[in-house]
Amino acid sequence: MTSLIHSAQNPVYKHLLKLATHRRERLKTHQTLLDGAHLLQSWLAAGLPIECIYITEDALANPEITALLDAATAIPRTLLSADLFRTVSELPSPTGILALIDIPDQGIPLKSGFCLALDGIQDPGNVGSILRTAVAAGVEQVWLSPGCADVWSPKVLRAGMGAHASVQIIERIPLEDACQCFAGNIAATMLDGASDLYDTDLHGDLLLVMGSEGSGVSTAIASQATRRIRIPMVPGIESLNVAAATAICLFERVRQTRS
Repeated sequence: MTSLIHSAQNPVYKHLLKLATHRRERLKTHQTLLDGAHLLQSWLAAGLPIECIYITEDALANPEITALLDAATAIPRTLLSADLFRTVSELPSPTGILALIDIPDQGIPLKSGFCLALDGIQDPGNVGSILRTAVAAGVEQVWLSPGCADVWSPKVLRAGMGAHASVQIIERIPLEDACQCFAGNIAATMLDGASDLYDTDLHGDLLLVMGSEGSGVSTAIASQATRRIRIPMVPGIESLNVAAATAICLFERVRQTRS
C-alpha cells in the first residue's frame, strides 16, 4: 500500500477525477473506473486485469472489502483520502473502494450467433440494465451505435452490475454496415408493418435491434430487418421502457430456443 493521496493537485487523483467525469478522457486513455466492491468482484471473477485499487482508510475496516483485498493481493493499491474519494465516486454513500482498469479490446462484429444492437439509446440506466439482461439471456455480443450512452461510464457500469465483464461489447459501431454483414435474421422492434413478437420465429442466428424510446430504430436499420416485431399491449399503450422491451424480446428468444 502506497502513502495516502490527500492533495487535489496530485496527478493520480486528477486522472481518476477526469475518468469519472469525462468521456473524452476515457476515450483518450482507454481506461475507466470500477466503483464499488461488487464491480471489482465481478472483474476479478472474470479473470480480467486491474491496474490499481484505490481505497479509503475507513474501508479497510469493512470485512467485505478486506476479504476482497485478500483475494487481490497481486494488484497494486493506493490509499485515497475520504474527501477526495467522494469527488471521484458518484455513489450517494461511497463504498470506499474503486479500481482503475483498461477498457477491454472491442474485437470485431460477429456475422452469426445471437447478438444485440442498441440504436441511439442514450439513458445510462437503460443501457446498463439492458446489458445485465443480455448476459442473462445468453447474448454473445452487444453493439452500440455512436448515439448511445457511453457504455464505459461509471453510471452505465453501475447499472450493468458486472455485465461488462461477461459479454463482449462493441461501442460506436456503424450499425448499418454491421447489419449488412450479419448472415442471420435481423429482428427490429417497430410499430408499422410488424408481426406479433409471440408469433415470430426467433430461432437460429439472430441480431435483435432495439431503438431509442423517442425515435425508435433508424430508417436505415429498419430497412434491413428481416423480422419486424412488436410487443402486444393493451389498447392505448404504444410503448414500453426500452430496457423492459428488450428483456421481453430477449427472453422470448430464450423461451423459443429452450431444448
